[in-house]
Amino acid sequence: MVSDTIFVGSLNPVKINAALNTLSDTLEHDFDAQGMAVPSGVPDQPMNEDETRLGAINREKAMLAHHQGGLTDAWYVAIEGGVDVFEDGPATFAYVAIYHEGHWSVTRSASLPLPVSVYQALQRGEELGPVMDKLFDTVNIKQKGGAIGLLTLNHASRQSVYEVALTLAMAKFHFPDLYTD
Repeated sequence: MVSDTIFVGSLNPVKINAALNTLSDTLEHDFDAQGMAVPSGVPDQPMNEDETRLGAINREKAMLAHHQGGLTDAWYVAIEGGVDVFEDGPATFAYVAIYHEGHWSVTRSASLPLPVSVYQALQRGEELGPVMDKLFDTVNIKQKGGAIGLLTLNHASRQSVYEVALTLAMAKFHFPDLYTD
């Protein structure tokens, strides 16, 4: 049934599970989540906030285009992780975008400070997941706890941070009258 579907702009199980858990919890409804391989239109490793935000929005738009403007009652979720250098140093974060029946919500997650050596590897063209795999001798950490899990001693994970960001983005759907233009 279409009304019970969340489309996620990725095949990464961390992103799919974050969307499924968050929307099921905040909407108190059982959903099925379906990942979709869609282009972000940005580099595999976005290197600033603008690229990261654009990647999430592009993924959302690609899913909507695939479904000719969006299926009635379906939810669409896109998550794009990226890095940037802030006043206190390099950090990783994600942008999330949610679309439902003509309404959008886009917001950003919390930031995780990154070691300068990790950021320098990213500047050389590497992606965060493989850099962390080499540093911590892990395999495919980006589809598990991510850099966040490794650097927080698993007190937070990539999925938990995505879930918080998605929960915050849902505010516009819980109180649409407060967010009208």
